Amino acid sequence: MTFARSETFRSIGQILASEVLPALFRAQKLPLRISCIGVASYDAGDDAESFDRMIPLAECPSPEEAMHLASLCLSRGGICNGPDSFPYFQPRIMLIQDCDQRLVLAGEIRADIILWEQPVASDAEARRIVTEASRLRGMAFRTSDPAEARRLRYRAAALEARLVDPFWRDAAADLLHLPQAA
Repeated sequence: MTFARSETFRSIGQILASEVLPALFRAQKLPLRISCIGVASYDAGDDAESFDRMIPLAECPSPEEAMHLASLCLSRGGICNGPDSFPYFQPRIMLIQDCDQRLVLAGEIRADIILWEQPVASDAEARRIVTEASRLRGMAFRTSDPAEARRLRYRAAALEARLVDPFWRDAAADLLHLPQAA
C-alpha cells in the first residue's frame, strides 16, 4: 500500500527554511529607524539660506508600525520639534531603514501625505533607476540655479526611494498591497 503525499503537510525542514529562519534573520535587522529628509532654514526667507537636512524620528519593531508612526509624525507636525530643531522645515521624503541602514521603504511627501513608493521588482529595474537618478544628479551639479539644483536632487531622491534592499522587497511590496485604515 502506498500513500499519496498531501499538499497540506510540510516537513519540518521546509517549515524551518521557509518561515522560521527568515523570521530569525529579519529579527536581527530590527529595530527599524524612521527618518525624514527635507529642506530646513532658520527663517521663512529666500531659498539661498535653506539647506537639506535628514532628521531621525523614531525606532519601531516592525515595518507596519514604522509606516503608521511615520504618518502619525507627519500629520501631527512632530518632525522638527526637538531642542536642535529648525523653525522652518519642509519635509520631502520619509525613510524607513533597518539597523544596517538598508532601505526598507521610502515615500515622497506631498500635501502632508506620504506616498510610499513601490519597491523595484528586479535588479534590472534597479539599474535603470540608478542610471536615471545619476543623470538627474549630474544635471543638478551643472546648473547654476540653487532652486533648480535642489528640485533635480529631490527628483533623483524620489526615484531612489524605490531602491528597497533585496532582503526587504517582498515584505515592502506586501505592505503596500494591504488596505490602509482610514
